[in-house]
Formats: sequence, C-alpha cells, structure tokens
Amino acid sequence: MSKVFMFDALREATDEEMSKDSSVFILGEDVGHYGGSYKVTKDLHAKYGDLRVLDTPIAENSFMGMAIGAAMTGLRPIVEGMNMSFLLLAFNQISNNAGMLRYTSGGNFKIPIVIRGPGGVGRQLGAEHSQRLEAYFQAIPGLKIVACSTPYNAKGLLKSAIRDDNPVILFEHVLLYNLQDELPQKEYFIPLDKAELVREGKDVTIVTYSRMRHHVMQAVDNLLLEGYDPEVLDLISLKPIDIESIGLSLAKTHRLVIVEECMKTGGIAAEIIAQVNDKYFDELDSPIVRLSSQDIPTPYNGTLEKATVIHPHQIIQSVKNLLST
Repeated sequence: MSKVFMFDALREATDEEMSKDSSVFILGEDVGHYGGSYKVTKDLHAKYGDLRVLDTPIAENSFMGMAIGAAMTGLRPIVEGMNMSFLLLAFNQISNNAGMLRYTSGGNFKIPIVIRGPGGVGRQLGAEHSQRLEAYFQAIPGLKIVACSTPYNAKGLLKSAIRDDNPVILFEHVLLYNLQDELPQKEYFIPLDKAELVREGKDVTIVTYSRMRHHVMQAVDNLLLEGYDPEVLDLISLKPIDIESIGLSLAKTHRLVIVEECMKTGGIAAEIIAQVNDKYFDELDSPIVRLSSQDIPTPYNGTLEKATVIHPHQIIQSVKNLLST
C-alpha cells in the first residue's frame, strides 16, 4: 500500500491506461506543459508527447466536439475541464453528440469518452466557479455520471471510465485533491453503477456523495458518541443511481437522510426521493429528510459561502430530529 493524494491517484490512473492503450489521450486547457490546473496531468506530456497530451485553446465547445469525433473514430479521449463550470459552453456537444450519437447512429458508433475535472463549492471561487453541474447532466440520455470522494475510488473509477465504451462524466471536488489515502499496488477497478456502503448501521440511512461524504462521516463520529447507529452510503454513481442499494439499506433502517452539495431544486436528492417513493415507499417509517445547498449563486464572501452548503452540525441535528419522531 502507498499513500497518495487524490490528484496523484487520478494521474496514476491516466498514466496506467495511456501506457497500456495507445488510443487513450488527454486534451484540455493547460493539461500539457503546465500539467493541469490541479496537476492531474503533471509530466505526462514529457512521457507521451504533445499529441497525446494536447493543450487546447480556450474553446470548450470546439475541443469537446473534436474529442467526440475522435471517440467516433476509435480513440479514447479524456477531456479535462479546467473547471467543470466551463463545460456549460460545451453543453450542446455533450448532450446532443456524446450522449446521443451511439443511439442515433443505430449503434454504428461508440463514444468512449471521459469528461472529468474539478467542480463544487471551493473556498471563495465565486459563483461562476462554484457550480455543481451533476443535476444539469443527469437528465441527458446516454451519459454515465460518477463522483469520486476518495483517492481510492477516484483511481478505480477513472480506470473503469476510460475502458467503458460509453461517455462518462467524472466529477471531482475542488477541495478533495489534497486528500490522502492508501492505494494498493495491484491494479483495481471500481464499477460505474454501484454505491459504496461506507458504514453499516441500523437506525437511519444517510445517502451522500463527493465532498459531503466527509461532512457526513464527521457527523457520524459525533452521533456514535451519543448512541446513534447510522448507516452511510456513498452514491458514487449519479447516473444510473444505485437505487437497489438504497432499498436494501432502507429495509434495515426505514429512515432516510440525503446529504448533497447540489442545489435543492431539481437536484440529485430530488431524483432519489422520487425513485424511493416509487419503489420503496412502504419501507419508510418517516418522511425523507433532504439536506441540500441553497438555491442561490454561491457568494464570494467566505461567511456567506459557508452558509450556502450543509455542514456536520446540521446533519447531526437532522438525524436527531428524525429519530425522535
């Protein structure tokens, strides 16, 4: 086992897949000589050359379209968004091309493309750099969406995504790149459609993903000291949602709290609530609790920014309130 940062785990995954398959290449703004805005591609251009680690102009719609065309011809592009918010400029290419071309071509084209990069609420990055786009893309047919939360699952998910023949969006949180974890020396992969059971418990199911996993676990540490026994699921897969794992957990706990950094209106939690009500309503002993970000542009002011997202004390109080009813 070796302890590595998340950005190094992502770099290792990219390096391993590029070394094994010459059709894998990466493109984006500053991914080459600069090594990526968060150093995920550091030194890869020196190893693989400027055509396999391709610096692009600031033109997201253009290089996304180019990457999709490359995927149609048999290559396996990895597109890094310097900030995932910028990929709104390529929304048409991602939705109408990446998501739909395999279907609209009658299966004549595969689109093995990975779209990855930093997102989420950072530390005073301002509204346009603090967006959570998972709900924007979740409704697009043909896409797979995953969100990493640890260096371990970041590496395994990226390797699986690169080898998948469908378009995959991998959301990385801007505040998790310096998170450290022990990784096995042996090669491993993580499924793109399964949630992770982080902790078993019997009192309440807490479903979360990305950075909020760590807020949840801080809350759980306190709840355990007070005699509560929560079960924690890290979604990992945001499309498709592993609703079966949530259902299995509800069969034990019969109570559900969803913690997300996504916006409340139309967010990931909203979709989970809809699916749980459709399939597992009879398992619920209490109304579902949804803890989501405020429906406002993220303020630049640090104090106001902090107030827009969920924190451990809110999770603790919500669980206590739920279990007291």
